[in-house]
Amino acid sequence: MAEKNLKQTPLFDYYVEKGLKLTDFGGWALPIQFTKIQEEHDAVRQTVGIFEVSHMGEILIKGSNVLEWFNQIITNDTQKISLNDAQYTAIVNENGYTLDDLIYYYVAENTLFVTPNAGNKDKILAWLNEHNSDNTVEIVDQSAEYGLIAVQGPNSEKVLKEIAAPKVLELNNFQMFSQQTIAGVDSVRISKTGYTGELGYELYIPWSETAEVWETLLNVGESYGLKECGLGARDTLRLEAGMALYGNDLSEEITPIEGGIAFAVDLNKENFIGKEALETVMNDPNRYMSRGFELTGKGIARQGFKIYELEESTKVIGEVTSGTKSPTFKKAIGFAQIRKPFAKINDRIFVEIRNKRVPAKITKKDWLKNK
Repeated sequence: MAEKNLKQTPLFDYYVEKGLKLTDFGGWALPIQFTKIQEEHDAVRQTVGIFEVSHMGEILIKGSNVLEWFNQIITNDTQKISLNDAQYTAIVNENGYTLDDLIYYYVAENTLFVTPNAGNKDKILAWLNEHNSDNTVEIVDQSAEYGLIAVQGPNSEKVLKEIAAPKVLELNNFQMFSQQTIAGVDSVRISKTGYTGELGYELYIPWSETAEVWETLLNVGESYGLKECGLGARDTLRLEAGMALYGNDLSEEITPIEGGIAFAVDLNKENFIGKEALETVMNDPNRYMSRGFELTGKGIARQGFKIYELEESTKVIGEVTSGTKSPTFKKAIGFAQIRKPFAKINDRIFVEIRNKRVPAKITKKDWLKNK
């Protein structure tokens, strides 16, 4: 099997046993779907779904000056968080282009737990080490130690209540508790975070015990409408929630400001890598803006499709970065990078789909407000 040549998560044998079709996702063998993407998507929006995302990276950083050191690496500000808090941020190069977008956690005094995207883990680890030549901090790659299960949806808290200590339910949004016992498994990190726009938790479980927790979640969650979910639903859910995907909406050719996560860039803090370049971008009147859009004509817009101001125009004003047929709203939606002078909300644009200009409306990325 071709997937045997890919990296395997703790649930690989389970996937093979179920006869699931696995795909190459950043070098990992993972399922696009267990049943139907629509069913899995609806479960997360209406009841609860679980995703295995053990391909994500985990890096522990320790040191007496860890907050100050990391603050020079990231675009957000470590001074804004307290113990147990999480923060979303970007890491950019000297030219302001995005090396990764990630969440990190202040898990203990002088200790950060950083979770880069799977395909960027090695790059981010190398970047951190490159900027730690004087050994100010200790950097440990723990990616092989943790499996990761996301429990997402309105009933996620009810499911967790069945298998976790009451303390877990005290978590606020964007917080993590460490050294928890979940379904009888010790040394679990649990955060109240997710990639779906719904109430949810992410469980960082000792690698060898991830399958056991997955099985327990299936059994406990049955009465709450729990479904197993794959990468397909994960993408449609995050898109409806207005969340960026690295490799589509962010990349080493796209700055966080132009990729739609300017809220995670603090240009008021002291110097950090890429700050000067990002200030230049922010002051550029012709910079790209990341916008939502809805097709008003027929079709589905995909990454790379060109955008025009007028149906007959030859001037390209932007490009689609993500697009899908929304399972919740039953219409074609997406994200696009559009030049600022043409990026006014509610304005009409045209997306070129199969050599045909299809009309669309520029929107905010707030579709879930109307769910």
